[in-house]
Amino acid sequence: MIGEIIRGMATTLKHLFHDPVTIDYPNVKRPVRRRFKGRHVLKRYDNGLEKCIGCALCAAACPADAIFVEASENKDDERFSPGERYASTYEINMLRCIFCGFCEDACPTEAIVLENKYELSFYDRASALYTKEMLIVDVPVNGRITPQEVDAGSFDRAIPDMEDAD
Repeated sequence: MIGEIIRGMATTLKHLFHDPVTIDYPNVKRPVRRRFKGRHVLKRYDNGLEKCIGCALCAAACPADAIFVEASENKDDERFSPGERYASTYEINMLRCIFCGFCEDACPTEAIVLENKYELSFYDRASALYTKEMLIVDVPVNGRITPQEVDAGSFDRAIPDMEDAD
């Protein structure tokens, strides 16, 4: 009995002089692992067009039924994505999302990506509903904002030709 007490005290004294494991969050943010699945974002192409073509495969693959996609037709005078359609409404209910990554795997254009942002706190249920405007990334430096006006017939595929697609 005395031996166990001495052994316990030795463990306590051994860890007494070590640096603390805790970090000063939110002033210091710990880097996440490479395969971390955090907050969703909708990506864009380099020219500013949205990658999402409104196919709703992400919504079909979601086991928690957390994603809602409503598609609309693209026109040459108002083009949002290179495909025939674009997602006019894209919503993710973050209270239902289980961060499985099935939406990311199902997307044929790699539009929805689970990034490394992990700060997800809500004060009410309405703020947990992420809309397309909250999810889409900013327009790249050399890109143009959507909707864009393009020449007729310049986009005939959902995924544009890429220069170094190996």
